[in-house]
Amino acid sequence: QVQLVESGGGLVQPGGSLRLSCAASGSIVNMYVMGWYRQAPGKQRELVAVIRNSGMTNYADSVKGRFTISKDNGKNTVLLQMNSLKPEDTAVYYCNVVYGVGPVTSWGQGTQVTVSS
Repeated sequence: QVQLVESGGGLVQPGGSLRLSCAASGSIVNMYVMGWYRQAPGKQRELVAVIRNSGMTNYADSVKGRFTISKDNGKNTVLLQMNSLKPEDTAVYYCNVVYGVGPVTSWGQGTQVTVSS
């Protein structure tokens, strides 16, 4: 069983920055993908950014050029650097990992990001 612990959310003014971190622990074999999704009130959960074990990344069009995803393989940690934040980035951000045989998908508990003046 994999446990995901997220941190780094909070309240920031428009134009500001935040960095989200997600640490995965437990029995992890073959981590394929690590990433971040978000869900705003009244909306469906959507992909923000993912990074594969090859290092290849994908971003939602709405965050390209502003957000950067990275990972530390040795620590099974994925980071999301968010710059030039906008009010429409306000949402609960969820860490997601895909690993092992199956493969298996696990979700973090979510961390709130609020962009407001």
